[in-house]
Parts: sequence; C-alpha cells; structure tokens
Amino acid sequence: MRRRDCIKAVVGAVTAWPVAARAQKSVPVIGFLGSASAALFSGQLQAFRQGLGEIGYVEGQNTIIEYRWAEGRYDRLPELAADLVHRNVAAIVTSGGAPPALAAKAATTSIPIVFGTGGDPVNLGIVTSLSQPGANATGTVLMTTDLEDKRLGILHELVPNVELVAVLVNPQRPLAEATVNDVEAAMRKLGLRFEVFRASNEPELSAVLDATIERRAGALLVTADPFFDTQLARILSVAAEHRLPAVYQFREYALAGGLMSYGPSIADNYRQFGLYTGRILKGEKPADLPIVRSTKFELVINLKTARALGLIVPPALLAIADEVIE
Repeated sequence: MRRRDCIKAVVGAVTAWPVAARAQKSVPVIGFLGSASAALFSGQLQAFRQGLGEIGYVEGQNTIIEYRWAEGRYDRLPELAADLVHRNVAAIVTSGGAPPALAAKAATTSIPIVFGTGGDPVNLGIVTSLSQPGANATGTVLMTTDLEDKRLGILHELVPNVELVAVLVNPQRPLAEATVNDVEAAMRKLGLRFEVFRASNEPELSAVLDATIERRAGALLVTADPFFDTQLARILSVAAEHRLPAVYQFREYALAGGLMSYGPSIADNYRQFGLYTGRILKGEKPADLPIVRSTKFELVINLKTARALGLIVPPALLAIADEVIE
C-alpha cells in the first residue's frame, strides 16, 4: 500500500470510530429484573414488548433488553439488580411483585425504575405517593394482594361446607403477615376454620403441601406471590392428586389445570410497563408519571377440573366468570 493510501486508511478509521461508537451508544439498554423465570413469563414479555413498540422501541432493532431472572430465589435479587446497575442500563423494569422492585430501589437512586407490585408501593416504601411517585421509580399496582378476601369468598361459594381451609403464604414476601391478618379477618367473617402454611423455597413447599393433606384440608387458598408462580406445576399436581379445590391469583393457573383464579389482567399491566419504559427512554421522568392501578380483573373457572374434582359450579358463579374453560 502506498504511503498516501495508508494515511487515508488510518485517518478514515480514526474518524469513523467515534461515529460508530455514538451509534452504538444511542441504542438504549433496558434491564429487566424478574423474580420468577423467563419460561413462566413469555406471555407477559410479549405484552411488555407490545407496549414498548407502541412508543417506537423494538427489541433487537433500536433497543436492547438485558434479562435477569431470580428463579423464585429472592436472595439473588440484590446481586442481579447490582449487575444491571453496573452495566449502566437506561432503565430497570422489575417483574414479579415487591421483592425485585425493592432490590432495584436499593441498588440505584438515579437509574429510572418501572415496577409492578401486588400491594401498595407507598406502604412498601418504593414511592412517596401514587399521584407523584417522586425520585426515580414509577409503575403499576396490580392490587392482587388486596384480593385474597375476594378469592376466599369465591372459593367459599363453590365449596361452602369445607371444615378446614389451608392458606399458602410465602413469609419472605414483604407485608406477608399483613396478608395473613387480612385472610384471618375474612375467614372469621365467613365463619371458616383455617390454617396458615408458610413456604419460601422448594423443600418447604413440599413439606407444607404434604402437611395440608395430613391435616385433611378441604380447600386451598394460594396467596399471591411470584415464588408460587414458579412452583405452579407442583402445586397443581398435589391439588389434582388429592382432589383439593383451590383458588389462585392469575389465569395462568386455571389455564394450566387449576380450578379457578381471580386477579388482574396481567397482559394489561405488562403493556403498561412497556408504555412507561418507552416514555422514560424518550426523556420523561419517573417522578412525573403517576402510578397506574389495575382496573380490569378476571375470574377464570376451569370446568374440566371442577368435574374431575366432583364439583358442580353454581350457575351464579358461572354467570360472573370472565372465562370458562370447558
């Protein structure tokens, strides 16, 4: 190569590098922190990407998403959140209740956070108010933890004569004991006898599921918690094997063979995650985006499972169901 051509090549490479670097830097990277697993959240992720797309961001084209999943182990969340902060992502989206939201909040005071919680994020200390979140976090309230009394009422309507209701609770979930207190009040109102079974990992879950059978529980209330979502197959298997009527938080349980579920529309909430994340990437501040509360709730009844359990679903209950699985 001639000297003049060599100089041109070097100068061209040097001047082109900043342009390439700027182009690469212009593609925002979103950190996605989930307390469960990717396999369980494929539908939710699709809704999240839909919301992003409505704002103009498409994964793999003009944005990158770094996923971190705790697989139901809440103790891993601080480390995973710290990793996303270390990578200097443009925003962190948290999925699966309060634990990942709290982990992200503890990891950064500057990176925007879009979260979803089952309970009140003000009581959890994530934001200062629903209308004016303040600081670097905003998101949605699914209100699923506020629906345990409603789920219990639906379960009681279907099996009114059970002598003992087993209540499955994860003690590691923030405000878990407040949920227990709410359930206790609802049980007293309905005149039901109940027993709380606590589990936060797989060995404990196996033990308490065995205990519900030994105690001859006549029905099961699985309280809202992402860890139980990761154990969906195990819980449904025990309920089917021992003919145990149960109610769950999300329609995914009923679709997978659970008797019935009552909770918010997950697709709507994850689409909202995408919308808020896109708006933040375009320059809006989390502090200026009010918390969105769920307004759409779904009762799903699996008639096939009801028949297998020998249950007749009251016509009044079928009439108010949003979806009936034949």
